[in-house]
Amino acid sequence: MANEAMKENWVGGGERWAANERLIDSSFTEVTEAIVAAADLDGATRVLDIGCGTGTLLEAVIAAGAAAVGVDISISMVEAARRRVPEATVVVADAQTDDLLAFAPGAAFDRVVSRFGVMFFEDPVAAFANIRAVTAPGAELAFACWRAGETNIFTAGIGPLAARMDKPLDVPKVGEPGPLGLATSELVGDTLALAGWTNVIEVALDVTLDYSIDGSDGVEERLAMALSGVLGRTAQAELEPKLGPDGWAALLDEARAELRTFIVDGSVRFPGHVWLVTATNP
Repeated sequence: MANEAMKENWVGGGERWAANERLIDSSFTEVTEAIVAAADLDGATRVLDIGCGTGTLLEAVIAAGAAAVGVDISISMVEAARRRVPEATVVVADAQTDDLLAFAPGAAFDRVVSRFGVMFFEDPVAAFANIRAVTAPGAELAFACWRAGETNIFTAGIGPLAARMDKPLDVPKVGEPGPLGLATSELVGDTLALAGWTNVIEVALDVTLDYSIDGSDGVEERLAMALSGVLGRTAQAELEPKLGPDGWAALLDEARAELRTFIVDGSVRFPGHVWLVTATNP
């Protein structure tokens, strides 16, 4: 079963995420650092990044002296990652169904990493089994995914838009393909065990997501990120034509007012709730 719905989503959303690469990297700094530390990249030889996005982890892999391969289903993301990390091999592929060594020939991988790229599979057990099939015995997996109870990352700044929609926005649900697809300890543990991974360790990681860039208050940056997500894009597609330029601008001012309620010590920031997961291919 291929991830057709997710492919369609990331075809539509990839460009916006790529355009906000610097902001995303800045707000997710603590998560990136945790994955890099958990993956022990200094001991790696060939590393696979699932849902590589614009190449943040690929950059860390190259800096550690390992060969880097990134896969993503968004051509916009892949093109951005290729520009950012030309030393890496970056391909458009579906990690659930494609033979990743056919797309990127070479030795089996001794590390697999992902930052928020493994929660979207239609069949997560099949996906993690497919990923494990291209790793060497003893290979290590390290990824971050959102935990159940996380809401602000999806909704902060969207409230005024959601209130004007004809139908309620379809917020992410635990256990369904999407940001909360692996949101509980049971979902993570059962999925990886059924896919053949062992030594599964899940650490509840609480981080601060700070949207300030170059001393800004983070309001415009968080608004741009909110409009890049599925909820924001859905709301904009319905409301901007309906309200016209002036009405849409006024609504965005309401969204900015909502975001100002998240300002702490001069910038928009709020906690993020993440699983940091490691496992081994036996």
